[in-house]
Parts: sequence; C-alpha cells; structure tokens
Amino acid sequence: MKSKSFNYDVLVIGGGPGGYVAAIRAAQKGLKTAVIERDALGGICLNWGCIPTKALLKNAELMHYYKRAGDFGFQLKEWSFDFAKIIKRSREVADMNSKGVEFLFRKNKIEHVVGTGKLISDHTVLVSGNVKKDEKKITADKIILATGGRSRSFPGMDFDGKLILSSKEAMILEKPPQKMIIIGAGAIGVEFAYFYNAFGTEIHLIEMMPQILPIEDEEIVRQLERAFKKQGIKLYTDTRVEKLAKSAKGVTVTVNANNKKENLIADLALVAIGIQGNVENLGLEDLGIEVEKSAIKVNEFYQTGISNIYAIGDVIGAPWLAHVASHEGIIAVEHLSGGSPHPMDYNSIPGCTYCQPQVASIGFTEKKAKEMGYELKIGRFPFRASGKARAIGEIDGLVKLIFDAKYGELLGAHILGAEATELIAELGIAKNLETTHFELQHTVHAHPTLSEAIMEAAADATGEAVHI
Repeated sequence: MKSKSFNYDVLVIGGGPGGYVAAIRAAQKGLKTAVIERDALGGICLNWGCIPTKALLKNAELMHYYKRAGDFGFQLKEWSFDFAKIIKRSREVADMNSKGVEFLFRKNKIEHVVGTGKLISDHTVLVSGNVKKDEKKITADKIILATGGRSRSFPGMDFDGKLILSSKEAMILEKPPQKMIIIGAGAIGVEFAYFYNAFGTEIHLIEMMPQILPIEDEEIVRQLERAFKKQGIKLYTDTRVEKLAKSAKGVTVTVNANNKKENLIADLALVAIGIQGNVENLGLEDLGIEVEKSAIKVNEFYQTGISNIYAIGDVIGAPWLAHVASHEGIIAVEHLSGGSPHPMDYNSIPGCTYCQPQVASIGFTEKKAKEMGYELKIGRFPFRASGKARAIGEIDGLVKLIFDAKYGELLGAHILGAEATELIAELGIAKNLETTHFELQHTVHAHPTLSEAIMEAAADATGEAVHI
C-alpha cells in the first residue's frame, strides 16, 4: 500500500482513543503514520472523560466506605477530605495516561503533528496552528477522521463553565456545591450524581425518559433508582426541562412532569443531555462527505463516500464509547491496509456506568428481546445470596441473564452491583462465542467470588440454581 507520492501512508485527524489506536495499528503494519492533534494525546477519554472521572469515582467509593466504617468495626471519630487534592489526583492520573500515549507514539515512530486539520482534497489536509504563518499542507494515501465529540448544550443556553457546566467543568470544580441540578441521566449524569452526592452535594437528577439510564434493562434500573434514593439523590423521571436560566442565586430550572411545572433552584447545573460529533470546519461539505445529525456517514468498514477517507469514533455517532472507537480504528486500519476484517457487532458492545452500585450490560434488554420475537428463559441471582458479596459488605444488586428459550443462546446480560464493570467481560466472551446457559452453568467458578453469581444466574434460567 505504501506510496512515495504522499507525505504519509496514513494520516489520522484526532488523537483520542479511536485515532491513537488506529495510528498505532497502522504503524505496527509498517505504514508511515502521523496524527494531527491540537491538544494532549488521548483525547477527551484520557484527558477529560473516561480516565479522570474514574479516578474521581474511586474517591467517591472511598467516601462510601468511610460513611459505613462502623459496619466493618472501625470508629472514625474525626476525618475530613481535601477536595482540591481529589481533583488534583484526577488530573495527575489523566496526565500520566496521556504521557503513556506519547511514549507509544515514540515507540511506534508515529509523528504527532500539533494543530488543527481540515480536508482540502481527498489526499490533502491543511494543518493550522495559532497563527496564519503556521499553516502547512500534508498529504496522505489514506486519511482517518477521528475528531471525537463534545457535550451537547441545552437549547438557547451555552456552557459558561461557572453556572452551566459540561462534564469537563464538572471535573475541576474547586469545591462541592451545596446544590446541583443535573439535566440528563445517562451514564455521565448518573456518575456525576453519584460522585457529588458522596461529597455532600444535594443532587437533583432530571431525565425526560421513564427511567434513569434509559438504555439499560428496566429491572436493573429500578433497583439502581432505589439505591440512589437511599443515598439521598432526588430523581425526576418522565420530566422535561422547559427552561434553564441563570439567576441571582445560581440557576433556575423549570421542569414539567405530568403537566405540573416546578422551578428548581441550585448553585449550578450540569448539562449531560448527549454528545454531538465534531464535524465542523473539517472541509466535509466541500468534498461532499455526507453528514447526518452531526455524524459522518460511513459503511461497515468506516469508509466515507470517498473511499480513501475513513471516519471512526464519536464523530460517526452512537454508541459514544471509547472502546467502540478503538475497535473501529482497528477495523478501519485492517481494511485500508488490504485486510478482510470482520465488521463490528454493535449488539455485543459492553456498556458500563461506574456509580455504586455499578451497572454493566451487553446485548438485548428483556424488553428488546421480547420485541424481537424471542421466547425467553431468564436467570437471576441476587448479590444478597452471594457469600463473597456479604463478606465485602456489598449486597445490593443482581446478575440477570437473558437466553433464547429455543436454543439456549445468551441474548443479553445485565449486572447491578459491586465490580459489575469487571464481571461483564466474561459475558462478552460468552456472547461472542454464542454460548448457551449450559456452558455458563457448568463452567466451574472459583469460590468465593462475585463471578459465581453468573454461574448461578445461568442455572436459575433452567430452574437449577442451588443457592436461591
């Protein structure tokens, strides 16, 4: 595939988890590769998303344990927290991960071109710096667009970083606010609700759909909602935000539920209503690359309408997940280098929410499986029946497995509870292998472990569970 007529074999615009993984895979294949990225390598995920938020959520988890210290025989008469240090630790974790990507670039001889890229032809990108004289043109045989996404703002009200926040600003507040309204109860909204509630903020979490985490299984979410209410988080579901306004006291949010309006007042509001792709100023219109609702249209191998230009990650739309972007990058590189990759199975993507109790899932919900016409066998195992869960003091939650009654194949898996985001990996492998309840039930799991709940849930689907 190499061509001497271009500066690079592969040029990636965007250094997030899609772009940098694609670049490394291309370099591993011996292709001369560069990445255009104006900010720190790693993109939103490593610098302002997945990684630093998980650092913050670890602190919230510790607060969870401190508040329950008496249950474990500890008497903490005096204790406090340094919120500035909590935020500082999160930023240090992000910086270390970004430096790790820089090391991988050096190891794989990938050039980091600092600046902003714009397509000016099917093989040429104009790179702009801070001033006009910094502009330069770079050519490449293959181009991958991996410009990511950003928080969608509330209509008519842009983020100001002080009273109306995106997730980025919510990560670096100087102190926990007394009262916070969170608009949108997807994974981002739920995680920040959990985090700030742990540090004493009064949280009002608003969701227009009938449940928080709208894409998750209803049974799982009902239990999470009970846990959140027990933690003191105020939930508003089936509730529309009609107005968001700054006020003398902070912000006022007008909500409407069942045609009843209410004004909620708080120090600030976090808007977490979704993601939009960074498709602006890329030169897409001039080249005729099709965009629909802030997402670049691609085929199953991530080619745009111009065959040598690919697009991956948040810029091609949902699901907006780092692990999805990374795998899309690998498939794109395998394809552009002449391979025959297997297209992504988007029904086998794990989704994780890192509140406590954690939520993790893969495949169909019970509702979706029924809508698809499947006859089901469903197995459940509550963590309160798990010896390991009792031993570690985390009995909230359950494993719920959904099987096709005819063939026994695993259609969906849903976990609420401690370490759910780690446990889901076993079920991802099982689903990819088209595993049935028989294999899961008869795979010997170590005792005592939380993973035994998976084995027990599989057995429950056929009425053979031992411990419930």
